[in-house]
Amino acid sequence: MSIKIFCDIADLSLIKNFKKKKIVKGFTTNPSLMRKAGAKDYKSYSKQILKVCPNKPISFEVFADKERTMIDQGIEINSWGKNVYVKVPIVNSKNQFTGKVINELNRKNIKLNVTAVYTAKQTKKILSKINKTTKVIISIFAGRAGDTGKDPIPELIKSIKMAKKYKNVEILWASVREPYNYIQAKQLGCHIITIPPSIIDKIQNFGKSFDQLTVETVKAFLIDSRKSKFRI
Repeated sequence: MSIKIFCDIADLSLIKNFKKKKIVKGFTTNPSLMRKAGAKDYKSYSKQILKVCPNKPISFEVFADKERTMIDQGIEINSWGKNVYVKVPIVNSKNQFTGKVINELNRKNIKLNVTAVYTAKQTKKILSKINKTTKVIISIFAGRAGDTGKDPIPELIKSIKMAKKYKNVEILWASVREPYNYIQAKQLGCHIITIPPSIIDKIQNFGKSFDQLTVETVKAFLIDSRKSKFRI
């Protein structure tokens, strides 16, 4: 099974660059990435992104914390473009399940990216709130789970298995930590993996032999030692 690579970025210049790459099939953003990119006005900045990239799927996240406002923001974000996915967190900041938000937006045929998911139990709750026609991405934060010393793979396997009953649902491996995560996600059967630009560049270099890597590593050490004019 093939896996789609989405670029996890909100920087306009990088989106301009990475939208040209065949390997990149879409983009994901979040409020933290938007802030890092220097966005002052969420709506106008998002529309700038859509002007740069009008065709590939792009996820923009709601940032409200109350159900009704989340729904209103989702409807508004959806109106910005046909390639837009509305990103909704699995819970709000008070750990309340956003099932009503997911259900209402889904019933309005709004494409969703349900984010900050960590467990198959959460995936099951999402699936119970959606239809079998409107597109839904479920973003499972494998890297952040790994950061805490927990293995995300069993949760991904269970989530992928459950999602097979829904042709409109895709499981996304989120919070990538290294290029090898792409291989892992592909082997598991994830539909999408969202990756920061620096790691996409590394994936494009896949295929080097260990001998090549050995020589490159030694040369890099040698160049740096000469630049520093080290002497013993």
